[in-house]
Amino acid sequence: MNTVQLMRQKLAFLNPEKIEIFDQSSKHLNHPGAKSGGHYSLIIVSSEFDGKSTMARHRIVYDALGRMMYEDIHALSIKAYTSKEIIT
Repeated sequence: MNTVQLMRQKLAFLNPEKIEIFDQSSKHLNHPGAKSGGHYSLIIVSSEFDGKSTMARHRIVYDALGRMMYEDIHALSIKAYTSKEIIT
């Protein structure tokens, strides 16, 4: 299982209406601080974020990813929304 698949699996408990994960590691080759782990961008929409601040939403994601944040992920950009915040 690759990193993106594992991230999806760990975030599944949020029952996301939408989840997009982009591996942007190739844009950061030879980045001095990126000796291990990749660079990722996450867009996630979940009703679990209702009533929660941006910081609380990010904490939920970090906690779900657990050790991956120390081993597999060097940098993670998070955009976490509720369905009410998404304009269709």
